[in-house]
Amino acid sequence: MRPLLLRGGRVIDPSRGYDQTADVLIDDGKIAAVGAGVGAPDGAEVRDVAGRIVAPGLVDVHVHLREPGNEDEETVATGARAAAAGGFTAVCAMPNTDPVTDNQAAVGFIVRQSVRAGFARVYPIGAVSVGQRGERLAEMGEMVGAGAVAVSDDGRPVASGHLMRTVLEYARTFDIPVADHCEEPTLAAGGAMHEGLVATRLGLKGIPAAAEVVMVQRDLLLAEMTGAHLHVAHVSAAGTVRAIREARARGVRVTAEATPHHFTLTDEAVAGALASVPAFRQEDAPPVEPYDTHAKMSPPLRSESDRQAIVGALSDGVIDAIATDHAPHGPLEKDVEFERAANGVIGLETSLALTLALVRAGDLALPRAVERLSSGPARCFGLPYGTLATGAPADVVLVDPDRAWKVDPQRFHSRSRNSPFATWTLRGRVIRTYLEGRLVHRSEE
Repeated sequence: MRPLLLRGGRVIDPSRGYDQTADVLIDDGKIAAVGAGVGAPDGAEVRDVAGRIVAPGLVDVHVHLREPGNEDEETVATGARAAAAGGFTAVCAMPNTDPVTDNQAAVGFIVRQSVRAGFARVYPIGAVSVGQRGERLAEMGEMVGAGAVAVSDDGRPVASGHLMRTVLEYARTFDIPVADHCEEPTLAAGGAMHEGLVATRLGLKGIPAAAEVVMVQRDLLLAEMTGAHLHVAHVSAAGTVRAIREARARGVRVTAEATPHHFTLTDEAVAGALASVPAFRQEDAPPVEPYDTHAKMSPPLRSESDRQAIVGALSDGVIDAIATDHAPHGPLEKDVEFERAANGVIGLETSLALTLALVRAGDLALPRAVERLSSGPARCFGLPYGTLATGAPADVVLVDPDRAWKVDPQRFHSRSRNSPFATWTLRGRVIRTYLEGRLVHRSEE
């Protein structure tokens, strides 16, 4: 493979606090040099990237790839291809497959499928409990040995406090995080959206924000007691932000993530309203019909004050990472009554552009945005990526921050089309994605 010199881009490497116009030299699959005036070796490919952002490959610690069991919705290969199109070079796959990823063989299968596909690294997350039934602890040591980087029963909360304490103690032994779907099941039972005025107006049973906050508070106390690393998934409520901030001040080992749909949309989206983010004009975010099931997810879209709290937490560091919670579903699961529809939306190919909308709105500095998409999530799960340091794997993404494009899920690389942002005009496009110096995605020019 020829050396590659990316010349004259805005190089942003949050892992080293680096942000300036510079060149990046890639050789033998690694970062060989970063700086002004880097020379090109004989035979190197030289690419002028002036006006583009050059950043570490993005990292997503929360995706659902559906394989094995629901390959009609997504596979490891199609999900990894979608990841590359979104600028992601490493993703972590949740275990709610069929059968559940709760043993050594299942973890090994996903690792092999990832290597075979070759578009992005896919790291399995093992289940907390056998079958995700919340009864008996899965064989954590064997799963970690096979390549699991965390454990989670995501999609289902761990209702038993005793089981949660036990898994935290075991996870501390293996030095891996427990990714926590925080929801008190009796408070959330039967709910279809956020409990509030919009739900009342639409006649839908709501899920109070307290359903999330109560479970977050319980598990923060258990993490404090055990000394384990708790990772709070898909933060949706202002009370959760407050609880994490207070726990950090006490020295609790806690990290957290937020999704683009939770920092872009509110519960008004269920009623067909426009996005709340000021960066979106009416023509950028056209209205949709009420009861749109693409606005149904778990946790649900919440109030504007919750959305603002999440944006503030991304800026001040209480929330470490932006994660897509990429959740593919087919039309049989989404084209039904709102209450019966499956929760979740796809997000790998829109995440970056939605994050850049926060930058344009003045809510998030660009280097901080890149950090929340790269080195931040990598740190959460102890992954050696999200950096352009010399000698690091040459996982690199080139971004045109100003390119406008209309979201057309029919053209996505994902097998599913359930995006709440269909027909929106977004700004910011991944131009090229490199995995260890190998081109794995190139956008249409």
